[in-house]
Amino acid sequence: MLTAENLHKAYRRQAVRVPVLNGLDLEVKTGEFLSIVGASGSGKSTLLHLLGTLDAPDSGRIFLDGKRIDNLPNRDRDALRNRVFGYIFQFYHLLPELTTLDNVLMPAYIGHSVLGWMKSRSKLRARAMELLTKVGMGHRIKHRPRELSGGELQRAAVARALLMNPRVLLADEPTGNLDAATGDEIVRLLRDLNRDDGVTIVMVTHNLDIVTATDRVVRMVGGVVTDDTMAKKPSFHSPLLAAV
Repeated sequence: MLTAENLHKAYRRQAVRVPVLNGLDLEVKTGEFLSIVGASGSGKSTLLHLLGTLDAPDSGRIFLDGKRIDNLPNRDRDALRNRVFGYIFQFYHLLPELTTLDNVLMPAYIGHSVLGWMKSRSKLRARAMELLTKVGMGHRIKHRPRELSGGELQRAAVARALLMNPRVLLADEPTGNLDAATGDEIVRLLRDLNRDDGVTIVMVTHNLDIVTATDRVVRMVGGVVTDDTMAKKPSFHSPLLAAV
């Protein structure tokens, strides 16, 4: 469903070229919960950014449902990021001046014209409320980020990532800022979303303790996927959610 072929990516630090991905290949299956593990600097986050079109590879190709997406025009990649991919980050990225509900609605504010928002706002607000209730935040909709715990901030970020019914959820170290117990709660929440709603999830992490809840685990070393020896038989497959 999501395929990376021979990806190369390097960054520059002043005059020094720093290679990050070195001919990486990866396939993500429909409806699976995939973990990508590896030490800091192995290229995990860079790979996730490329898969979600937040960045472009120096060379190589990325396909979604057999159609190449890494070379699409900016407008088309913007649409993918708004409606096909959902993102969860380690640092939450909630806007401090907005309530929890408004933070969750942010993808809809961005993705709709003023007229489109006026026509759809009741449905979108109901969707946001439904998601916040689902992640255990239905009682915190009027609170601002400064009033929430780390676990609550991440739950709100999960709800925001799901607002537009994404086909793929990309999670970059989603438990990195949380204590072990709260991190386990977030992973269980992601597992439930995968099983109950059929959301395909790609999660990168350096924490091997949380990957047992996922269907398959691949390891990155030196900018490539080195093996699939940690693979487990997928426990769940279902059709992907259709994009809005």
